[in-house]
Amino acid sequence: MFISVLDLFKVGIGPSSSHTMGPMVAANAFLSDVRHFIETNPSNNGYHVRCTLKDSLAYTGVGHATDRAVVLGLNGFLPNTIIDENMDEVIDRTWNSKTIEITDDMQANFFAGEDIIFDTRNSLKQHPNGIVFELLDKSDNLLISNTYFSIGGGFISTLEEIDNVEAPIAAEPSSAYPFPFDNSDQMLEMSKEHNKTIWEMKQANELENIPEKILNQELDKIWNAMKTCVERGLTTEGILPGGLNTKRRAKQLHESLQNDKENAGSSDWLCAYAMAVNEENAAGHMVVTAPTNGAAGVVPATLYYYYKHKAATPEQIRQFLLSASAIGGLIKHNSSISGAEVGCQGEVGSASSMAAAGLCAARGGTSEQIENAAEMALEHHIGMTCDPVKGLVQVPCIERNGFGAVKAYTASSLSLRESGEHLISLDQCIAAMKRTGLDMSNKYKETSLGGLAVSFIEC
Repeated sequence: MFISVLDLFKVGIGPSSSHTMGPMVAANAFLSDVRHFIETNPSNNGYHVRCTLKDSLAYTGVGHATDRAVVLGLNGFLPNTIIDENMDEVIDRTWNSKTIEITDDMQANFFAGEDIIFDTRNSLKQHPNGIVFELLDKSDNLLISNTYFSIGGGFISTLEEIDNVEAPIAAEPSSAYPFPFDNSDQMLEMSKEHNKTIWEMKQANELENIPEKILNQELDKIWNAMKTCVERGLTTEGILPGGLNTKRRAKQLHESLQNDKENAGSSDWLCAYAMAVNEENAAGHMVVTAPTNGAAGVVPATLYYYYKHKAATPEQIRQFLLSASAIGGLIKHNSSISGAEVGCQGEVGSASSMAAAGLCAARGGTSEQIENAAEMALEHHIGMTCDPVKGLVQVPCIERNGFGAVKAYTASSLSLRESGEHLISLDQCIAAMKRTGLDMSNKYKETSLGGLAVSFIEC
């Protein structure tokens, strides 16, 4: 199994990697398939596009801007290209349009208000984040039907691929890489056998596909995007969109800490940094999936704290990201990072585990200490539900990222004071998370049908 650090950390937009970025990528992929179909089956008949959102995407799609993401994808945008545009202007231009452009001289009828269907009744057995796109002729005869699944972190899978995907992502065989670890036990064995750190092994695997200079440039881009996101969130005020009237708090909290540094502890700063990122995410602005958007604040907050308060070097920042991605890849391969699949333990829990590992590595921890830190952080998120109020990535998500960062920092610090020996391995913890997610009621897996989502009463 090989999942690149550059795939796990992707620059995109909020508020959700699985409900916003994934559907946008899927819609864009369908647009490409439609173009190919029309080029190989030329006709003067009119065309009509329809999209059906299933299960979790249907329940919380409006709150997560899934419908807007579909419109953007069908109009040729991707998460990494829309960040360069004026989002409000693009939405105004595309949302009420009755057509989408297929080729320079061919359009298809598509009106978001009628052609995006929210289907909460007819489930797809493969995954709770299903999307069905259809191309019809002018008589509504079906020409193409493509089904996609948004499997977390902005990744998508087709219906043809999903049954052959290993929990839950198709990845390159690990045998093609110099350090082919598929679980943490193998990772530790290889580290000991070859006298390599986790980040050195991850780097060597990455260098099979990309020169070191380019890899470092891309890692620096990821870090700069994370840093920018933190700092934008720390300087922005206002009310977040969606109807909850959630007030941005990071700026005021940060100013309070700066005015009282003597009494400001690491937990205070970490919460301010994480909340800054997730307020940006909730606003639909640029974030980095880390490994998802709902958990996008944990890794940047932990890394930003180390950079701002401990003077982290560029080399330490890269080591952090490589180590964190090694752990994230193991979790994604052996369990899931999708809230719709395993609850928030797969999102904030995974992010906290990755951040703990990355920070421990940057601070000079051994491979055993890094694995221990990752396990501790994940262990203390087992069973965490995903029940966002009104389907918005705001409550409890924004504060929860702060607590995830605090747990990551604590796990890193504790592991560095011990030998790395511990009772439950990271592999066992990942397996427990997966089993817990499978047993968890769907009410608590990003449907907003239980927990906090139904405890909130609008007055």
